[in-house]
Amino acid sequence: MADRRGRKPAMILSFTLMGIGIVGLALTPSYGAIGLAASILAVCFRLLQGFALGGEVGPNAAFLMEAAPPNRRGFYLSIHLATADTATLVAGIVGLSLSTFLTTAQLDAWGWRVAFLIGASIVPFGLALRRTLEETLPAEAKAPAPPGSLKPLLLTAGAGMLILGAGTISNYTLDYLTTYAQDTLHMAVRSAFGATVVLGLVSALSDLGTGWLVDRYGPKRVLLGPWIALFLLAVPTFYVLNEVRSPSALFGATALLTVLHIFGSSAAILLFILALPARVRAGSLSLTYALAIAIFGGSTQLVEKLLIRWTANPVAPGWYMVCAVAAGLFGALLLREPAEISALRTGASRRA
Repeated sequence: MADRRGRKPAMILSFTLMGIGIVGLALTPSYGAIGLAASILAVCFRLLQGFALGGEVGPNAAFLMEAAPPNRRGFYLSIHLATADTATLVAGIVGLSLSTFLTTAQLDAWGWRVAFLIGASIVPFGLALRRTLEETLPAEAKAPAPPGSLKPLLLTAGAGMLILGAGTISNYTLDYLTTYAQDTLHMAVRSAFGATVVLGLVSALSDLGTGWLVDRYGPKRVLLGPWIALFLLAVPTFYVLNEVRSPSALFGATALLTVLHIFGSSAAILLFILALPARVRAGSLSLTYALAIAIFGGSTQLVEKLLIRWTANPVAPGWYMVCAVAAGLFGALLLREPAEISALRTGASRRA
């Protein structure tokens, strides 16, 4: 839809569906009230929410890239990533607040609904804002595909799948630290939610820093160092965390791994978005993102729990992250930086 009718209508539709999914999930009656229908409704609303999120990413990123000045595309795209991580920060604050003022029984009974309704409160404002936007769909997006363009597109999509898979596994591993701190390290709930706050804050700031660096040096130069460092430090960091098992160690490990993950993954994702042709930019990104989330995001915590159980090694999530980063690095190396990015970087270097 976004690649044919425009970015704006697709953004409005996806946000509307997301709002329906969130509100519906929060207001679904309990199993005790309507039985099996409660589980069916919850799954349906969750699927609708996931479907909307998959359709949200592509149009939003395409809009920001096309609305940005040529020398600021990295930073504009990083705003999209930063807002998602800001949502993680807000979710952590909400979770920390609810766990402070409510008992565990209250959280299980109705407290989780409050969190969803707080998230749904932004929907009317988001819809009103999107209706004021001007369409950015470029004219060349409507032109037919040039001969021989399918093979390069499939290569780009395959590399993007590796990149998004690496970013997804790393991100969900860091999200999993909340559960890991409670189940494996046996730490307090407040400390676990505190790690989510650290994750969201560090991620949002790092996203913006990554965008600024990408505009200045190009995405490949930015991603290599952090991802190599994450490859080398993920396992030792989990080892130290498992040995120390204190809130300060949890927060420090979260901050370190998050900085390396974001500067590597976000730069690689920006590289993938910039490499997509305008005529399929929104659709290709949405599809690749949705597949990565479905395959890797939905399985990460399960796989890591099983790895911990099978190996009796609490450091197993670090090894899983290392494998993901290696695949992401390979995918990033398969992509070429767009010529315009290289030209802008060269021009910036000369002016400096």
